[in-house]
Amino acid sequence: MSVTLKDLKIKLFTDGADKAQIVEMAKQSFIAGFTTNPSLLRKAGVTDYAAYARDLVAAVPDRHISFEVISDDIPEMRQQARLIATWGENVHVKLPVCTTRGETLYDLVRDLVQDGVKVNLTAIFSVPQVEAGVAALAGGAPSIISVFAGRLADFGIPYEPAITKAVALARATPNVEVIWASTREVWNVIEADRMGCHIITAPADVLKKLPALGTRTDEELALDAVKAFRSDALAAGITLDLSGRAAAE
Repeated sequence: MSVTLKDLKIKLFTDGADKAQIVEMAKQSFIAGFTTNPSLLRKAGVTDYAAYARDLVAAVPDRHISFEVISDDIPEMRQQARLIATWGENVHVKLPVCTTRGETLYDLVRDLVQDGVKVNLTAIFSVPQVEAGVAALAGGAPSIISVFAGRLADFGIPYEPAITKAVALARATPNVEVIWASTREVWNVIEADRMGCHIITAPADVLKKLPALGTRTDEELALDAVKAFRSDALAAGITLDLSGRAAAE
């Protein structure tokens, strides 16, 4: 039986930093929140981070938004996290699992959530990181752990162990939810839902395909593909000269 959008229990977040696109996606009732990161900010041409963020929170005051710290120094990360947390009640502070030197941030995460800062612990790839991350988040402010399933898959690394462990631990930890991150395709949404993830964050172009779930059968899709091939062949004007072959036969 095919899945439809209304069958999904998972919360749907849009991953991106373009304000116009975020505002557009916020008009969709099935979009529950938004996630950003420094790479997306750069792509969107953001230069004044604080002004951009406050403007975005004002534009979308009723949905989750995650903003990431930009420092690589732990004491400065702490200061940035506390600042970002003041941008809105709907804001989660994204903190990476470690610095570029490999220094883990679990202690910082524990301190922040115990002080009431909502954290999105991101760039999680392994089961040990999941275990340490959920332990650091436990008992504090409502928080999230983001497992980069799609990027693991890109390198042929199974993501099921990290996702499965994260879901199991989070289900036993009332203040923690799991995000399936680095989504690549619509099927990831269905898979994340079936695996019990609370949230999936995906590019807008993936999420825009979800209303089509369950609207076509496999046989209908096959016929659609054949018709598209025929239409494109005619539009391209390509031909094959079979006159010589006919004569030979």
